[in-house]
Amino acid sequence: MTEDEFDAFYAAAFPRLTGQLYAFTGDHGEAQDVVQEAFVRAWDRRKSFLADSAPEAWIRTVAVRLAVSRWRRARRWLELVRRHTPPESTPGPGPEHTALVAALRQLPQAQRLAIVLHHLCDLSVEQVASETGAPVGTVKARLSRGRAALAKQLGTDEADEPARRTGEPVRKAVAPVRKEGGRVG
Repeated sequence: MTEDEFDAFYAAAFPRLTGQLYAFTGDHGEAQDVVQEAFVRAWDRRKSFLADSAPEAWIRTVAVRLAVSRWRRARRWLELVRRHTPPESTPGPGPEHTALVAALRQLPQAQRLAIVLHHLCDLSVEQVASETGAPVGTVKARLSRGRAALAKQLGTDEADEPARRTGEPVRKAVAPVRKEGGRVG
């Protein structure tokens, strides 16, 4: 079968087959999908397609089998969902997480990225530098400036100077976010 012959066959048979599969599936979109998929499979064997005594029957059979396979997958998925119901409600982020996200959003993007990669993703300064393409000294400066800005925004006590240099207030603020497994952003 040439491409032109296949195109003519498709134009004539697609609406009819879609109507038949619509009656079978009860879903017009599903019928279109499975008929289209059957035609795609027929396209791959179009050279010998006219040799088949009933090409339309072949496409209808393939489309019906595709629809049945989809039903089986959907039924298995539904059974799985019924067995493993999600919890009644999922708790939202805690106030620490919300405050940290709001404070991080106030930082310049480069500082925010350095803070997230270093404190949330547990990357070393060298790894952060490698991932961001910035020199190690620049990453250290971004971390220092970012921690100072976060400490100010989160209301960390200024008397906590040694801890602030090591990033301890950020680690304390990040701990609840890590426990929740939440993303920052």
